[in-house]
This record gives sequence, structure tokens and C-alpha cells, in this order.
Amino acid sequence: MTIPESGCYMDNETSCLPCTPEEEKRVVDELTKEAESNLKEGNLYYVLSNRWYMDWLRYTGQDTGDDMFGHFIGPLSRNGVDSKTPIRRPGQIDNSHLLLDGSDIDGIDLDMHRTLEEGRDYVLVPQEIWKKFHDWYKGGPALPRKLISHGVAHKSYSVEVYPLSLKLTDSRDDKKYIIRISKKESVRALYNKVCSLLDLDPEKVGIWDNFNGRKHKLLTVSDEDLEEACLQIDQDILLEVQSEGFHSSRSGMDSTGNELALVAVDPPSTSISIAGGPAVSNSNGYSSGFGYNIIKGHGLNLPFTTADDGNDILSSVKKCGGGGLAGLQNLGNTCFMNSALQCLIHTPPLVEYFLQDYTEEINKQNPLGLHYYIPRKVSNSVPAVQGELAIAFGELLRKIWSSGRAPIAPRAFKGKLARFAPQFSGYNQHDSQELLAFLLDGLHEDLNRVKKKPYIQAKDANGRPDWKVANECWQNHKARNDSVIVDVCQGQYKSTLVCPSCSKISVTFDPFMYLSLPLPSTVTRSMTITVLYGDGGALPMPFTVSVLKHGCVKDLIQALSDGPDGCCLKSDEKLLLAEVDDHHIHRYLDNPYEQLSSIKDDDHIVAYRVPKVPEKLTRLEIIFRSKQKCMSDISNGADSELLGTPLVSCFADGLLTGADIQPLAHKMLVPLMRTTSASPSNQVQTNAASGDAMELEEAFNGDSSPFHLWLTDEKGTSCHPIDTARFFEQGQTVRVLLEWSDRVRELYDVSYIENLPEVYKTTGYIAKKNKHEAISLFSCLEAFLKEEPLGPDDMW
Repeated sequence: MTIPESGCYMDNETSCLPCTPEEEKRVVDELTKEAESNLKEGNLYYVLSNRWYMDWLRYTGQDTGDDMFGHFIGPLSRNGVDSKTPIRRPGQIDNSHLLLDGSDIDGIDLDMHRTLEEGRDYVLVPQEIWKKFHDWYKGGPALPRKLISHGVAHKSYSVEVYPLSLKLTDSRDDKKYIIRISKKESVRALYNKVCSLLDLDPEKVGIWDNFNGRKHKLLTVSDEDLEEACLQIDQDILLEVQSEGFHSSRSGMDSTGNELALVAVDPPSTSISIAGGPAVSNSNGYSSGFGYNIIKGHGLNLPFTTADDGNDILSSVKKCGGGGLAGLQNLGNTCFMNSALQCLIHTPPLVEYFLQDYTEEINKQNPLGLHYYIPRKVSNSVPAVQGELAIAFGELLRKIWSSGRAPIAPRAFKGKLARFAPQFSGYNQHDSQELLAFLLDGLHEDLNRVKKKPYIQAKDANGRPDWKVANECWQNHKARNDSVIVDVCQGQYKSTLVCPSCSKISVTFDPFMYLSLPLPSTVTRSMTITVLYGDGGALPMPFTVSVLKHGCVKDLIQALSDGPDGCCLKSDEKLLLAEVDDHHIHRYLDNPYEQLSSIKDDDHIVAYRVPKVPEKLTRLEIIFRSKQKCMSDISNGADSELLGTPLVSCFADGLLTGADIQPLAHKMLVPLMRTTSASPSNQVQTNAASGDAMELEEAFNGDSSPFHLWLTDEKGTSCHPIDTARFFEQGQTVRVLLEWSDRVRELYDVSYIENLPEVYKTTGYIAKKNKHEAISLFSCLEAFLKEEPLGPDDMW
């Protein structure tokens, strides 16, 4: 049987059956597992249009969710599709929209759009899967890319989707060429490729790092890879050809092309240059001095003297001023790195530290320090340089503070960063905070003054004062961690945990190097709650309070009770929260640890002020309903129409009887009483603001009451006469239905218990105001320090 629009058969010697969707999926799954089990540098992967790939997933009955951001096709979820719905077989593979020029030439030389995103615009498939896809569907063009490795101690793999695209200029005739080559290829391979392209003798060729159109350094033919040589994507390189061989004439340049502006602080005695200047050395095997030079670019000649005069680069900067004004060039989506670097490079204590001789503090013994190994032919691998990250950072800081205002390209630093933190290699965007965290930690370990970290057993507080426990914890931390980063960037905070079940309190003091501060708007939530007086003491009043988004009912009650925007609850009162839905109590929020996330923005939440007593309270709940046509309608709840918001009162003194309900209802309705009310049978003058309950009770007693009460259920659907002799148990909820007749409407203003505000509703004015409202650092710290309930994933 032939698949429609296909005519393709499986490339399988043991089977002549056509490729069904199920068979295609099975073949791809098997090849995926095989590729993932055989990862090695140099393996080919192919860029494949995500549009086409999504069509293929649908065709084979697989999930087409947006969570496919891995480098390889992994096991896919099998949601399946309706077998009755025909899915068209994908057409030919079309990768043309991924290319800058839309070319249909296969090969690594094809240039792709630089803004493409994996998982959105394209996916990567192993070579064998590409071959299958191409056999089944044809099309293209093929876009092969190599698997490369990153890192030194911990290797990771990635597909080099964007190889280096170097702009070669031939100095003989100024002709331009584009050289596309992997950043993991060697400088020797670059020479070979250029010589092969232009038919040149390698002995007479010199290739210069011509970053930003300026000669920086001659690339030495070696096995050093192009990433280590600090070559960037889209940068210029310059070809020079000499008749009698090529010799470098470079001088006055460091490895990144910035003029040397460093100073000797000790007599030369080492073979290692810390800041890119002439190599000096001392007995420690580290550079403790820097080259003699003058700052260029702003006309200031700064003679840097030796340590005998007690001066160094720091004193020169302090005398002349104007340092630290240089910017950092963007090497391609490196704004995340540059912003973090500028923050540290302009932190005064760090500036003072790195502008002085810090080589004595480089920790040569720290296994957590950042160094790499160079293999030797005659012996085992030995550490080449300790404290590589600290040295690279120190070099960059010195250039920023001694190179005038000319922008600096931090290429050497980025190369070191990529070596030790492969996640930051390449030219994708990253998170500045993640980079800053790695950098601070790496600098700390490189400069840790503790050579051998002692084992320390943590002790419990055992009732000791906080200051003693805090001091002990900090000293324990300093015994293992002592560096300029600890001095400047680390602190200690007190963390208190309270068990919600047994109320056990645990206090710890934890060191920190940085705080991830939340924006107040992201951690807090405004909630509007209507507060009603259970004893009829005042009119209902809405209160808007701010609480933690992930807080609990207890936090909301506290904010309403004694917060700055709360209702100033008395010491003998408490709040009873309830959700009102369709004019009846939908539920009481009795659990203080219930998450506030259960309350939606369009809910109506009320809080009843009730007495605070230890024993169980008997609740009297009054539900309002419009007057029915006849007694039979009242008894069976026909055509029931509830209105308003229920009133709730609680009682602890004695037992509630049926005879108590009528005067209690009158008392709860006092705030709603109109100032002057009239009825055919009574003329009543009352002061609604004063709430004279006694006057009201005397005016309305017995048969003269303007309303009728009925016992009902929680939704007000059933009605029964109230037995005045009946006693209700303590702790019981007594629900009564109040018939709201025309006469009652004359006496009471029902508007106060109708149309209650929602929990949260943004008006245009408020939204505009909040949009432009400034957020201070203090408010962020305040949001960070607020009490936070632990969720199910953070159990005790």
C-alpha cells in the first residue's frame, strides 16, 4: 500500500513495506537513542526548519508543544490524535527561510539569520536522522553543524550553529573574503584554509587579528584554537604576504589589543604576566609587578614609579583622576557580561584591591580555584596557572582604570570565562545575575586566604542570645572562607522557621553573597475586603490591604486587624472571614494556613468583627430575600430571590433561643436604619450613626416588627417557622431568612450590603498610576524580608 503524496518506501533492506507514520516515528526514536549514547566532538548535526518539523510531529501523532528546546530530538510525549482526522504528510523539507541569502547550496558555508532561536525557528537532528528525513521527503538545503565541547574540568557539548565568520582583507589588493570556520579549529587550520583559498605559501603568510580594523597581534601558527586566540564572530583579520617570510613587528600591544598601561610595583622576578605587561617574577612564581608605561588616549602622562617610592598604579590614578571612564565593547550579545563587569569594576573596595599587588593572595592550593591544565609529553599534566579568573579580572580592571576613555574589548576575559563556564560561551544572551554569581564565587575561591579548610561541627543555639550564635556562625564561615570578596560582598542573615503544626521555632544564621530581591508588585497582592460589625456597631466598610501573594489567611487577617490600612481591631475582637457568592455564605475561611491563592480576584470576601473568646461561638447568620407572593411560596422556596450580603454575629454567653433571634436581628440591622423613617403603623426617629439599639428594640417588638424571620438552610432554599422555645447548641450555626418587604426597604438602606467590591479590580486611573510608580530599593528589601509561608515542596 502506498502512502498518499508520498510514494516513498522505507530504506530498509529487510522490508519493502511503505513508510507509515508509526514506522517513521519508530525509526527516528531508535536513531535518537543511538545518537545520544555516542556523543563525541566532531559529530554532525543538521539544522532543520521548525515549521517542517512540527508538521512531521503532527503527521506521526506526537505532541507539538512549545517545550522542545533541547539540542537533540528526545523522547516525545504521545498525546496522539483522533484517528478519524486525516493528517497530511509533510511536503519537502524547506530550510530556505533560515538563510540570509535564501541560497540552496548545501554546506557549512551557508550563512543563517543571526536572530534564529532553537526550538522556535529550528531544531537540531543527528546526521543519521537527517539522512532518513532527506530520503523520505527530499528538499533542503542541508545545514550541517559540528558538535563541539566546552570547559576544562567539566566538559559539556553543544552544536555550533553559528561558526566563526571572519572578514579577511588581503593587504596586497584590499580584496575582501569571508572565512567560515569553527571556533574550535586551530590557528594552524585557519592558515591552511586561507592559503588553500588564495594559493599561497604558508611560510610567507601572516594573519593579523585586526579587530575593529586595527592590528592587534599576529596570529602564531599553532594548535591553539581560535576561541583561545580571542577571535570573535564577524571580526576582521588581515592577510600580509612577504617575499622572504613573515615576521611579527608588533609592540606595545597586549593579547587583547589594548595598549599596556600598567606599572611595576616590585623588581621584575617572574615569568608570568598578570596584567598583560612585560613578564616579571618573584619567589612565589607570580607576577607582583607590571610594565612601565604611560596612559594614552587623553593626553595625561603618568610616570608609574616603583614600589621604592611607595607609589603604584592606585596612587597614580588617585593623583590624576579620570580613571574608570572606559566602556566595554559589545562582542555580540555580551551586554549581560559587560553590565555585570562594570558594576564590579566600579565597586571602590574592589578597585583599590585589584589596582594594588594582590598576587600574594592567589590561592595556589585551592582545588575549587579556577585554573586549567596543560599536558606535558614527559610527565603528568600539571597546573599551568592558578587563579586564572582573578588574574583575567584584574587585567581588565587595570585597563579600565588606566586607558583613558577609549572603549575596551573584553575578549581575553570572555575567553577565560568560556573556558571555566561553558554555559557563557558563544554569543547567545544570558542572565547577568547568573554571570555575576559565577564571577563572585570564582574570584572568592581564587583569592581565598584559607589554604586548608577545617571541618567545623555546627552547634545548636540552645537558647543562647542571637548575637552570640550569629558571631559564632560568622567566625565558622570565616574559618573556611576569607577573601576580599567575603570582606566586601558577603554578609549573614537570620532565618526563622516556625512549624505550623507544633509551633517549633528554628533560628539559623546563613552567609550570603548576593540577594535576589523581588519587586514588590511581584510578591504582594492588593485585596479589598468588606468589614461588617457583627454587633451592629457601624456600617460596613471596605478596606484594601497588601499581602504576600503566596501568603495564607492568617496574613490577610493580620493585615486587616492591625496593619496600617486595617480596621483597627479591638483587643477583645477577632475577624471571621467568609466568601459570599450569590448572596449567601459560600464558605468560611476558618483555616488560618489556607493559601490566599484560593481566593480569586473576582471573589467577594467579607470579614465579620466578632467577640474573641476561648469557647465555641454560636453563629447567627441572616440571609436576605425579597418578599414572596404567598405562604406556600415561602415554605417551599419557589421563585426565591436572594439579595444583599448576609450578616453574621457570634455569641458566647449562654444558649441562644428562638426568642433571642428577633431582637438580635434588630440590633444587627441598626447601622442600615435610615435617619428618618416612616411606616403606616409607626413613626420612628433614630440616629443611624449612633446605633441606638435599645430605641430600636422598643420600637420593634412582637407583632410590630417590619420583617419576618424563618429558619433556613445555608443557601436559603427552605423555610420553617422559628420556635421561640427552642434552644440551639453552642457552636452551632443558626441560619435565618429575613423577608425584605417594601416596608422594610422604607426603613432600611439596603445599598450598604449590596454590590460589595471584588477582591481586586483595577480601574484605568489606578493602573496608570501604578505603571509609573517608582519602586525603591528599600521597598524591594522590605518585600524580601516579609514572612513567607512554606509550600508543600518546602516541608519542615
